[in-house]
Amino acid sequence: MSALFESHRETLERAVSEIHARGYWSAYPEMPSGKIYGESAKDEGEAAFKALLGTTFPLDQPSEGTTGAEASPYGLPLAITYPTAAPGTLIEAANAAATSWAKASVEERVGVCLEALHRLNRQSFLMANAVMHTTGQSFIMAFQAGGAHAQDRGLEAVAYAYEAMTAVPASARWEKPQGKNPPLVLEKTFRIAPRGVGLVIGCSTFPTWNSYSALFANLATGNASIVKPHPMAILPLAITVKTIREVLAEAGFDPNVVLLAADDPDHPVTMDYIASDDVDMIDFTGSATFGATVRAHARGRPVFTEEAGVNPVVITGTDSFKGMCGNLAMSLSLYSGQMCTAPQSLFVPAGGIDTDEGHKSVDEVGEGIAKALDKLLGDTARAMAVLGAVQNPATLKRVAEASGKGRLVRPSAPVEGAGEARTATPAIVAVDAADEAWREECFGPVAFLVTVKDAADGVALAAKSVAEKGAITAALYATDEAVIEAAEDAFAAVGAPLSVNLTGPILVNQSAAFSDYHVTGLNPAGTATLTDLAFVTNRFSVATVRRPVPA
Repeated sequence: MSALFESHRETLERAVSEIHARGYWSAYPEMPSGKIYGESAKDEGEAAFKALLGTTFPLDQPSEGTTGAEASPYGLPLAITYPTAAPGTLIEAANAAATSWAKASVEERVGVCLEALHRLNRQSFLMANAVMHTTGQSFIMAFQAGGAHAQDRGLEAVAYAYEAMTAVPASARWEKPQGKNPPLVLEKTFRIAPRGVGLVIGCSTFPTWNSYSALFANLATGNASIVKPHPMAILPLAITVKTIREVLAEAGFDPNVVLLAADDPDHPVTMDYIASDDVDMIDFTGSATFGATVRAHARGRPVFTEEAGVNPVVITGTDSFKGMCGNLAMSLSLYSGQMCTAPQSLFVPAGGIDTDEGHKSVDEVGEGIAKALDKLLGDTARAMAVLGAVQNPATLKRVAEASGKGRLVRPSAPVEGAGEARTATPAIVAVDAADEAWREECFGPVAFLVTVKDAADGVALAAKSVAEKGAITAALYATDEAVIEAAEDAFAAVGAPLSVNLTGPILVNQSAAFSDYHVTGLNPAGTATLTDLAFVTNRFSVATVRRPVPA
């Protein structure tokens, strides 16, 4: 039995239990507390991050040069470069390493994954700085989403993979009765047979959270992995790959089981990997446009994607108008709307809604959310903690264009006193249901206030938009149980998880490992769920050996 497996067995067993219970559990503490991680952990993590600035990242893998063009949205010079090699070189190295990794026992592979996650957790302060200064997330979000929550997602995938693989017996004795004649007897052995080499394509906004499920599902099921980061968010995945390679080497495996495929915007290499016949499956997080390209070039290979959506909110009534407006203000502001789960279209009946503060018109609903935004973001320190920075300058252009497509209820603006950070508060744009502006994803800090005929029309139109364009989340505010039941049916039919009457600290944006199923694969927002059994079972098959047993 693997020593690494035994040292983390308790964590694994709890994780396997929790994927069935679906309640709250986290293996990795989300608070950046010195009492948990050590009193010096914060300073050490920051120092380790600063030591990487202006250097070539220390990654011992096949290399034919260096690359790197990351820029911090906070204005901090990074100037980090990374080892790079031709796609053929890395694919060849991965395939060579895959053979012995595939032959390793389930416990050996799972043990390596669990140890790597443990070590990544101990580096959470370093990771938080890396995620913050590549994605623009605030420090606390980077620590949580880039660190602990990403690690939970990785562990969740390992738990599902372990359960799926151990459901296959190692051997069986097969006996078929033959009446008066001796039975036919076969000894059968069953071996987990991985697909080969997986390509994990990361995104610029959540490089670890959106990659760990795929990466650790691949590794646990015996597949080598090439990690292709977004060129503007390489560092978090470079740290990840380095950590896993160290554990692999210490465990006696070829570290080329995991490789980093870094590139820069002027010399992209993703399509070279996708086009290769020696890449056996692909995980992708990013835009619907490139997602379509990935799927078009898959040629029958498994493709697991999380793409884009037009996450709707239907507002038909509320028992807490202040709570609703405050909750939506936070949902729209969190990480400047740069979340695949952030709401985009707010559907309100033309006749207004009933609330605990009396009847509210469409305009008054928009004004209530705008005032809540102003209150939330009125203090610079609080605004930066919530908004973070805008990862890509193109997002600001997109928000400006969207702001001209309707009546501007609330303009987007930079945060005063934010220094060199690239910032933008959320815009609210009022449009009619017949307008086209809200029907396409508009990634970033912007929301459309859409006037609809009535509650039923709002639910139907929102669900139709999900079916056509995709959504990862949906929300409803209603006091009529019949409306709630109709919405539950409508959004279930199009595969959009529904949050009802959120007026407190829980946001529609939030997706919890071991409890929430992130993406359903039932609408255009993605083809796979993070995480369920289907996410892992297509990464391996079972090879059988049958041998007759002499009479």
